[in-house]
Amino acid sequence: MAGGGGAAPAPKPDELQPHPVKDQLPNVSYCITSPPPWPEAILLGFQHFLVMLGTTVIIPTALVPQMGGGNDEKARVVQTLLFVAGINTLFQTLFGTRLPAVIGGSYTFVVPTISIILAGRYSNIVDPHEKFLRIMRGTQGALIVASTLQIIVGFSGLWRNVTRRVFLSPLAAVPLVALAGFGLYELGFPGVAKCIEIGLPQIILLVVFSQYIPHALRSEKPVFDRFAVIFSVTIVWLYAYFLTVGGAYKHSPPKTQLHCRTDRSGLVGGSPWIRVPYPFQWGAPTFDAGEAFAMMAASFVSLVESTGTFIAVTRYASATPLPPSVLSRGIGWQGIGILLDGLFGTVNGSSVSVENAGLLALTRVGSRRVVQISAGFMIFFSILGAAGLSFLQFCNLNSFRTKFILGLSVFMGLSVPQYFNEYTSVAGYGPVHTKARWFNDIINVIFSSKPFVAGLVAFFLDNTLHRHNEATRKDRGYHWWKKFRSFKADTRSEEFYSLPFKLNKFFPSV
Repeated sequence: MAGGGGAAPAPKPDELQPHPVKDQLPNVSYCITSPPPWPEAILLGFQHFLVMLGTTVIIPTALVPQMGGGNDEKARVVQTLLFVAGINTLFQTLFGTRLPAVIGGSYTFVVPTISIILAGRYSNIVDPHEKFLRIMRGTQGALIVASTLQIIVGFSGLWRNVTRRVFLSPLAAVPLVALAGFGLYELGFPGVAKCIEIGLPQIILLVVFSQYIPHALRSEKPVFDRFAVIFSVTIVWLYAYFLTVGGAYKHSPPKTQLHCRTDRSGLVGGSPWIRVPYPFQWGAPTFDAGEAFAMMAASFVSLVESTGTFIAVTRYASATPLPPSVLSRGIGWQGIGILLDGLFGTVNGSSVSVENAGLLALTRVGSRRVVQISAGFMIFFSILGAAGLSFLQFCNLNSFRTKFILGLSVFMGLSVPQYFNEYTSVAGYGPVHTKARWFNDIINVIFSSKPFVAGLVAFFLDNTLHRHNEATRKDRGYHWWKKFRSFKADTRSEEFYSLPFKLNKFFPSV
């Protein structure tokens, strides 16, 4: 009987062959540098705007009432978050990674923001509006300080050295990238179930429009699959509107009416017709060392999560693997985005939108122009009122080392944050509960992030288990990415990631 270590015989011509490894994802209609026609690009940009609008509304809706704000303050915060998201997206696509990545609000910063809301120095303020302003200014100060972490780590080239020299391999990247998307599962169907008669039809219609109708019609021009979000959202919103005006929720509990009715958000009535957000619109920021440290922890977690999402966007845009110098540059510009969040007062920090990264895969359009158009929609409307698993192709899935690292990292990435979240929901505070609130916030924020925990475990195991063995280097897929460690090692990097306006002369990538 042949042992497990011998070389396999050459396959016969009629035998099944494994799928070939692809540096760039095939079957993408438009990659970064090939924009679709303008009418189609505008519709696709609007679709990206619709996708990111959900997070933009959900976060202020959850936080502003706890801060003491009403519908007027909530509408102004949503407008500000949209405005700053549009600016940050333009900066990222023009000067950052240059990937079609949407930069928007991040759930990672919610925990330290709630910690600021519950701080004792605000508990004695009686007037709700004054309390809202004071908490907002405290949040602004914490975000301004936290932004320096990503700015320094990104623009100094430190993150470039980390990702290049500590051997971030495809195997270590799989849990990080996968859980950047899978980590939102707890916000998926639980959110749908809050109004099941509207949420479930939305999911069904999206699947039908994007997957079944195109194959049934076999049309040469993709319409239903490319604009599935617009079709499904329009139909479901009209359905919800007719249920609302027809009195379907007239005698429902207040909570059901809030989630199901189309006239309960308070955003339309609270929004001024024309308003341009501006820096320090809520007053001068205030600074507290403990709150700043907690927000810096969230900034670091956001940095790691965005690294995974940037890698996913690279894949879905059919670009070559992201050179470490370009990734570091993008992290620096994301830090500037968090600085703008603090200056304008968005009550939340920024990171790469996982939802919009998924939309790139759904539409198979990875054009940079489409995302830049979506940034224009964000700014305009603010004024007017599974990629990770694809990296397994670079790894040896017949290796027990690979299976062990993948299994343990994904399990820990899902299990540890779930424990932290369940503990917090029951006890009202995290598992780490010392007298130093800033220390509690740092540890609880870090270990509540699924991508961070999974990436940390995978990174540690991948770089400590038999790393120097030559066969192991091939098992972990490192040799496939080695040629992209330097910006000039592959000619395609210049096409995808070079800066506009000949700025590479002044800010060269290495």
